[in-house]
Amino acid sequence: MMEIRLAGDEILRQIAKPVRKVNKEIQSLLKEMAETMYAADGIGLAAPQVGISKRVVVADVGDGLIELVNPQILYREGVQSGYEGCLSIPDLVGEVERAEKIRVTGLDRHGHQIWLNCEGLLARCLQHEIDHLDGILFTDLALKVVPRESVEVDDEVVLD
Repeated sequence: MMEIRLAGDEILRQIAKPVRKVNKEIQSLLKEMAETMYAADGIGLAAPQVGISKRVVVADVGDGLIELVNPQILYREGVQSGYEGCLSIPDLVGEVERAEKIRVTGLDRHGHQIWLNCEGLLARCLQHEIDHLDGILFTDLALKVVPRESVEVDDEVVLD
């Protein structure tokens, strides 16, 4: 398992660098990030969270693993509000407003461009992870932040 960086680590506030080419190094990073995410009981993980300044994210909200290199949100629609947590800020959760639906593009593990139409939990998760690539933490956007133990964990709490 890779070491998950915690709030206060400067890499979490940096803008991650674009990946120039999807190669074996990036494929290995995707694999290790997914293993780390699953081992930590998360549903998403961005490369800066494991100390690597690259625009790479993984996510699995229960429908299978999604791997994205250089992801970009092309379209946002609607508004949803819900609690989010973060593997890099394990003791807090915050109520965050996000788009209900998004369209995302990026590269898959083979370097092929893909597009995803997402809504609900997956849309929330990918917005959260892509924010990490721009040095943004959920606490920056939260309407309120509370101790994690004060909120019952259910499908409304995203733990990336």
